[in-house]
Amino acid sequence: MTKTWLITGISSGFGLAMTKQLLAAGNTVIGTVRNTKKIADLQKQYPKTLDSQVLDVTDVAAVHDVIQSAFQRHGKIDVLVNNAGYGLFGAAEELNDDQVAQIIATNLTGPIQVIRTALPFLRAQKSGHIIQISSYGGQVAYPGNSMYHATKFGIEGFVESVAQEVQAFGIGMTIVEPGGARTEFRYGSAHVANLMPEYDGPTHSFLKMLDPANGLAPGDPEKMASRIIESVDQPDTPLHLVLGSQALQATIQRLEERVATYKTETEIARSTDYLD
Repeated sequence: MTKTWLITGISSGFGLAMTKQLLAAGNTVIGTVRNTKKIADLQKQYPKTLDSQVLDVTDVAAVHDVIQSAFQRHGKIDVLVNNAGYGLFGAAEELNDDQVAQIIATNLTGPIQVIRTALPFLRAQKSGHIIQISSYGGQVAYPGNSMYHATKFGIEGFVESVAQEVQAFGIGMTIVEPGGARTEFRYGSAHVANLMPEYDGPTHSFLKMLDPANGLAPGDPEKMASRIIESVDQPDTPLHLVLGSQALQATIQRLEERVATYKTETEIARSTDYLD
């Protein structure tokens, strides 16, 4: 059965891959971009089922307007995909104030406002699914990625809480945590700070990752897009959906390390309780 999807950031990466697959299967996609020229050919190919809208998710007023008008035009939206975002690389000290504010507005505040704006409509229709594109970097942190991790850890906490709030209204939520994929996120749109020689070494190891000459990421964006789309119709889709074998291995390893450390803190944790 075809559905109506609203996807932010469809000009590249997972957003574009999902949009192409969904339209080819007969679905309707309301897709947001900052520049419609990037999807002009796709719009010509699917004039009736692709509803492209200009949106910068850092503009809160525009988020409210675009999301609300989309529900009003289409009557019902089955799936909302929060996909817009980018990577910012550099040590915390190397980042400037504008870079910090911009990535928070794009990767954290923007998606929060998209979800908040959509919830009254999804609650009224008593159905719907929200997919938040995160990263395994929402569970595993590396040096040189502090602000990116801050936004991903943050949006995952937000979604975990909201998922519990809206479950009773028939609204499902999924946090997608992809590993490295061959998209513009890594090989085109990544932002790099003004690097300082003091941090040369492990903190700047991301420079090798961003250079295709050092080998391409293992993740296939087309396959990842397919798994995301398929997850909507699966009754047992987990709240956290990790895509990529390396991402899953790294996530499990980090979580096991974290749990093992917490278990060593039993006595000190208990020592701060009232002894009533």
